[in-house]
Amino acid sequence: MTDRLTLRRPDDWHVHLRDGAMLELVAGHTARQFARAIIMPNLTPPVTTVQAAADYRARILAALPADAGFTPLMTCYLTDDADAGEIARGHGEGVFTACKLYPAHATTNSAHGVTDIRGLWPVLERMQEIGMVLCIHGEVTDRSVDIFDREAVFIERTLEGLVRDFPALKIVLEHITTAQAAQYVAEAPATVAATITPQHLLLNRNALFDGGLRPHAYCLPVVKRERHRLAVRAAAVSGSPKFFLGTDSAPHAIGRKEQDCGCAGIFNAPFALESYARVFDEEGALDRLEGFASEHGAHFYGLPLNEGKVTLERAEVTVPALVGEGELSVVPFHAGETIGWRLLSPSP
Repeated sequence: MTDRLTLRRPDDWHVHLRDGAMLELVAGHTARQFARAIIMPNLTPPVTTVQAAADYRARILAALPADAGFTPLMTCYLTDDADAGEIARGHGEGVFTACKLYPAHATTNSAHGVTDIRGLWPVLERMQEIGMVLCIHGEVTDRSVDIFDREAVFIERTLEGLVRDFPALKIVLEHITTAQAAQYVAEAPATVAATITPQHLLLNRNALFDGGLRPHAYCLPVVKRERHRLAVRAAAVSGSPKFFLGTDSAPHAIGRKEQDCGCAGIFNAPFALESYARVFDEEGALDRLEGFASEHGAHFYGLPLNEGKVTLERAEVTVPALVGEGELSVVPFHAGETIGWRLLSPSP
């Protein structure tokens, strides 16, 4: 049995750091574990310009110690009137790493998202030309489609056409939750990859209704049936370079989660790497964790691997009930539970 595991320092290819006081509270949890992270742009207002992204990056760095050794990788929020020239300029200047496609009203702060993806063809053509990655929240927003089917329907209605029409465009289907998504990505061209969250590896939809309605298990896409969890889990530990770490850590203050229309999102950043280690350990695949966490995403994005290391040790660690104080308190993933791994201080 492996009791200590040293990995190349990992990256988080999908995280929400929010802004203002929430940014100050949560940014350190991500920077403690990860060398880089793809930062989601769904602020209010959304990050749609090069200047807005540069300013947001500066606020993230200001929220961290100078020696954090963390690089925020900024994304552009796509809207119906997205400017291909502005996006290309931001990419060329090293500000935008990727663009984020939210179908309008699909999730938190997505009201400004895309209503008709066909209107984005000029933008996608330009992204394909310059080698820029498209990150997708892959769900349809048609209310006649069952919420548990919206990812699979998106693949059929939208993603298959995108991959066909833009064969050189790099696409990340984010936070996959279904057997259909795992199979599609595994069989798709090398230009298609997926991120996987810890909650979709550990929870099925029973978690939403365990003895009552559980708002802190609510995220989008929602957790699915057990067979889907197992399929996504198998993809994560498979060793395939098409699947890599993306926490989708999405903090909301406790008051915004525990209300009559609570917000979607799970704050998993404080113990993210430990959560993944638990899964890979249970699957007898600890030898594949480094590829999933530290290598596959960097290769897909065309970025160098990190030089630093992190070490995990087997230990009984109890997750606190809350992170933060007062109105800013956030309930973390695994709150009150014991995790079997501890992350030691990383070396830059």
